[in-house]
Amino acid sequence: MTQSAISSPLIDLAREHFPAGIAERWIAQLRPAARLVAVPEPGPEDVVVGRLGGLPALPEGMEWPVWEGHGPLTFIASVDCGALPTGELDIPLPSDGTLAFFYFDGQIDDCEAFVHAEDPETWAGTRVVHIPAGAAVTERALPVIDDEDVEFEAYTEVPLTVRVELTAPDVWHPDTMVALSPGGVVEDPHARSKEAEAFLDALYDLQSGTDHHIGGHANPVQNPVEHEIAHGLLGKEARWDDPRVAEDAKGWTLLAQIDTDGDADMMWGDCGTLYWLIRPEDLAERRFDRAMFTMQCC
Repeated sequence: MTQSAISSPLIDLAREHFPAGIAERWIAQLRPAARLVAVPEPGPEDVVVGRLGGLPALPEGMEWPVWEGHGPLTFIASVDCGALPTGELDIPLPSDGTLAFFYFDGQIDDCEAFVHAEDPETWAGTRVVHIPAGAAVTERALPVIDDEDVEFEAYTEVPLTVRVELTAPDVWHPDTMVALSPGGVVEDPHARSKEAEAFLDALYDLQSGTDHHIGGHANPVQNPVEHEIAHGLLGKEARWDDPRVAEDAKGWTLLAQIDTDGDADMMWGDCGTLYWLIRPEDLAERRFDRAMFTMQCC
């Protein structure tokens, strides 16, 4: 499905606030995403494509993912690629099988260890697993923690349905800055026109609410997440304005984001969001071991 085939309040909003040239330049950046909608009590008309929380179903012989030296990861969510509208997205997702997302969420160590893009030693604290279609799987019980003072619990299971929606780049993303600048030229990266400020305020209101999705643009809480991953790979010694950060950031795309969700009893920091990113060529080759992760919160 092409972008123009998807009606969206984002398109209407841009055309309300800007002259045609600027509006169409910004609209051209919109990308389709598979919005995952929590339905605690799905009805007969709801097509369930995945779930938050609960216990994972893993193939026989696959052990529960563990961060060595720290403990088991927590199961966050799974999605059935065969039930997703993969043909309507612009990333090469598998057309079948299941994606399962795991994250070391601090239950075991009272949040002492933290997964950070700038620290390669922490990258094992998250995992994306692609389970092939037809694989024999069994639901796994939670790993036993050999410490009676530690409670390791599963999140509340919440079914997910899906709808395709257009998503916008972050308001501080360089591409947004260019699109909303007269003539497509950014003279002052810290200044915006009153017209642009009013538009971005309306955009923020439109994008508020719980936001889980596959593909599309990330909805960051703080910095553009692509730049955060690129900066992390360059190392903490690199400056944020190093041109290599912006260049490498272009090679990353959002795989999935899982938001704070009250129905699933998920809280990431202070109402934050989990993000998994991947290079499109690695996604096409099913190299989910090369996915990168970051978490942002207020």
